[in-house]
Amino acid sequence: MEKILKSARKKISNFERLNFDEIIALYEENNLLYLAESARRVKERKSGRKVFYTINRHINLTNVCSANCPLCAFQCRSGDEKSFTLELDDVEKILLDAKTVDGLSEIHIVSALHPNKNFDYYLDVVKLTKKILPNVKIAAFTPVEIANFAEKSNQSYEEILTTLKNFGVTNLLGGGAEIFSPRVREIICPKKIDAETWLDIMRTAHKIGLKSNASMLYGHIETIEERIEHLIKLRELQDETGGFQTMLLFPFQPLNTELGAKFNLQRVGAWEDLKMLAITRLTLDNFDHMKSFWVMLTMPIAQLSLGFGADDLGGTIGEEKIIHAAGVSTRKNISVDELKKIIREVGYEACCTNFIDCRGVADE
Repeated sequence: MEKILKSARKKISNFERLNFDEIIALYEENNLLYLAESARRVKERKSGRKVFYTINRHINLTNVCSANCPLCAFQCRSGDEKSFTLELDDVEKILLDAKTVDGLSEIHIVSALHPNKNFDYYLDVVKLTKKILPNVKIAAFTPVEIANFAEKSNQSYEEILTTLKNFGVTNLLGGGAEIFSPRVREIICPKKIDAETWLDIMRTAHKIGLKSNASMLYGHIETIEERIEHLIKLRELQDETGGFQTMLLFPFQPLNTELGAKFNLQRVGAWEDLKMLAITRLTLDNFDHMKSFWVMLTMPIAQLSLGFGADDLGGTIGEEKIIHAAGVSTRKNISVDELKKIIREVGYEACCTNFIDCRGVADE
């Protein structure tokens, strides 16, 4: 192992690519301070002293879902007393409210797989967003949703993505990747698209000029090896397309989930969050940005993560329902002044993605 670690350290000092065994060795060594210093060097080489944030608003259209994943606390079946579905009038009210937000730069739309809503419904939401907020980026839909649209409308992934792009979608979201391991997916999200389909939809999006983000859900029943395999698959696709903007790590929130109850899972701790962020920053050498999603991590850990390779704190959000359904107790919004303060406290430059000279990444 010492020989592998020596090789890894040499590569890190020279900003060279790590292989699978070297990444595993770094993880198992558990030298958090070394990982932090190394990941921070990579971050500063790519984005200097800047840390990005976005003034945005989240819209979750429905929690009625046909996938019924054991990992999810947000989903409901049709008719459930907790279920909701926004109609266009509801979306319009949210958008008109968002229009009053000074400096708003992004609307973020992600949803469940509603069994009775066809592609036209989602396309109408995009059209309405573009009509009310013509100069705002629309970051919308994950590969899981794109596959659902394609199946329901009997269209190809490229046709769906091209239509969305033509009507105003600027970025594809990175959710639904979970862990690419077929073994794990069969347990945690058996009805979702498989890893190759997720990657293929991202490949297609990048091909037609849609940028996207990537993600990984960790801290449930996956192995460390499966985490690293996931990251390497993302790295390989980025080598091919260059279309990923930023990477997000989602620590699994077990409360209120079937998966958490079945395996008696507990939320991983801050040490694991920070170690995985640094490991990911070192592995994804061809990704320009790493996002620290404060809603899931809590703001104190998100702030600390800026010393572990992250260069993006995400958005002001406005409201978020999916993660909070799993019992997350963080706030659902934050002010621009607070984000700036948090970034400046660690010695970095707070940089809104509205600014031309700081244009960086889209949320999630």
